Amino acid sequence: MDAAIRINTLSKTFGNGRQALQHIDLRIDAGEMVALIGASGSGKSTLLRHMAGLMAGDADAPGSIEVHGRSVQRNGKIAGDIRAVRAGIGFVFQQFNLVGRLPVIVNVLAGMLHQMPLWRSLTRWFTPAEKARGIEALRRVGIAECWAQRASTLSGGQQQRAAIARAMVQGARVVLADEPIASLDPESSRKVMDMLARINREDRCTVVVSLHQVNVAIKYCPRTIALHHGRVVYDGPSAGLTPEVLRGLYGAQADDILALGDHISTLDDKTRPVPHLAWPAPLAHAA
Repeated sequence: MDAAIRINTLSKTFGNGRQALQHIDLRIDAGEMVALIGASGSGKSTLLRHMAGLMAGDADAPGSIEVHGRSVQRNGKIAGDIRAVRAGIGFVFQQFNLVGRLPVIVNVLAGMLHQMPLWRSLTRWFTPAEKARGIEALRRVGIAECWAQRASTLSGGQQQRAAIARAMVQGARVVLADEPIASLDPESSRKVMDMLARINREDRCTVVVSLHQVNVAIKYCPRTIALHHGRVVYDGPSAGLTPEVLRGLYGAQADDILALGDHISTLDDKTRPVPHLAWPAPLAHAA
């Protein structure tokens, strides 16, 4: 299977000397749906932003990231053609990243701006075919009736689904979602995770989603990567993340990661992601 994302020896140290990422080596295959878990400050958001080329790794380390064979960054430098590479990467932010005063359809069609001449992107002029494509994406996420509303009038869950529709319109082959359900109620969380699972299943889009609750990772993502102090401490089947394993990895922080409780209801068979058959061996537990 082709690799969607390759990360080799990536490290990131912030100005205060804190090591946010330490020698990350990962391969995520095309079509996988992968959860990224860890306690607050473990490096989840930082890693996703590096994958998207929004941050550069340490310049004195030989780290590199490729998405579908194209360089995102190498040796602390973002690739010169990063805008073209990002065209294939959809990013779903925790706080939605929509322009509240603009209609929902304009926010969704912003995912197509990289394909348009500059004058059209500046004037926000879209063809009827492009508008139809945007409304179809909104239909797929269940909010087509909201296309003309200002984005600020949507609920949090609806705004997050609009952000997913934007990634659909963009034609992203890789979708990175940074704690997309952190501020949502259980029902909205279920709908957002259903949508991410759906584009993974139907569009064969690679999805990497950072999550706070491990029970959500187990329900939706066949594979989980766990971070602890910027290091990968587990990479394997989500079903293997028992409370005992998590306490071995995280100690006292495990209860925060477990977030036990019925945060979202169990999926039915029609919405469950397609399982993957091959898994990398879990890494050794952190010392």
